Amino acid sequence: MFVDQVKIFVKGGNGGNGCVSFRREARVPKGGPDGGVGGHGGDVVLVAVSHQNTLLPLRYQAEHRADRGGHGGPGNRTGKDGAPREIPVPPGTSAREAETGELLGEVLRDGDRLVVARGGQGGRGNRSFLSNRNRAPRESEPGQPGEERWLRLDLRLIAEVGLLGLPNAGKSTLLSRLSSARPKVADYPFTTLTPVLGVVEVDGQTFVAADIPGIIEGAHRGAGLGLQFLRHVERTRVLVHVVDASGLSGRDPVLDLELVREEVRRYLPDLAERPQLVAATKRDLAGEGDPLPALVAAAEGLGFPVVPVSAATGEGLEVLKRRLLGAIAASRAAMPVEERA
Repeated sequence: MFVDQVKIFVKGGNGGNGCVSFRREARVPKGGPDGGVGGHGGDVVLVAVSHQNTLLPLRYQAEHRADRGGHGGPGNRTGKDGAPREIPVPPGTSAREAETGELLGEVLRDGDRLVVARGGQGGRGNRSFLSNRNRAPRESEPGQPGEERWLRLDLRLIAEVGLLGLPNAGKSTLLSRLSSARPKVADYPFTTLTPVLGVVEVDGQTFVAADIPGIIEGAHRGAGLGLQFLRHVERTRVLVHVVDASGLSGRDPVLDLELVREEVRRYLPDLAERPQLVAATKRDLAGEGDPLPALVAAAEGLGFPVVPVSAATGEGLEVLKRRLLGAIAASRAAMPVEERA
């Protein structure tokens, strides 16, 4: 199951208590204070792991606590620091305060770490209170409590290419031919109910493409699958408008292109500035009344190149891969991953 929003509770470990102790050795009848400092409480940390692409595990484990620090000991022994609590999440996960919505940060790449609840400092032992006026202090400090808060985690998948289109336009089939992904494919709308990622390989290089579930009119307001999945195109570098160009659907591919383009623009105007192209699908089925010339004219008028493709025959797939690779390379040079957040 794909889950891209969860609410969890996190608490850093409490610091260990300081120790009250006095040095006791032979021939040292009045040894001074030697109580040690408590250890630091462990932090709670989000860790991005590339093999994970859903927040589902956190739906069933909503509470995360780090270990407390060890208490200080005699002989000026410092308590052991508490172990951190590491929470694996997919790259592209952001953390916000559940109550205020304040953004704490996000993890974008495999191995990125974000501390979401810091552990408390260890308390001072009586050795720390030694002074000229107090040679035998009997005071110490308790460890400080660790931070605790409720968090809202949001996942926006990190894919360099987003496949957009109306239901049944052929996005899932196209992704399955471009990559090793195996999304559910059938000849009815909304077959794909969750975003699907696939790794595309071309000329020894790779990039990640995402099949975004079908968009319908009003998606920017939440219609259909709407806002639930449109946000997963926010970090893409290149948008591919997948349009049924067979002429058999009973729809006008030019109007379909305009509809999806407008929904994306209304959802996030900045997306309209990203490189875009059109994959004219199902070309093996085209017959009389071929809609491709009109689609090409409309798309090129918008500055979108058109690549005719057929997932069934393989027509145009290699051309599409290379077009995408070139667009991604240009985007990488102009916009690092951090700027896509």
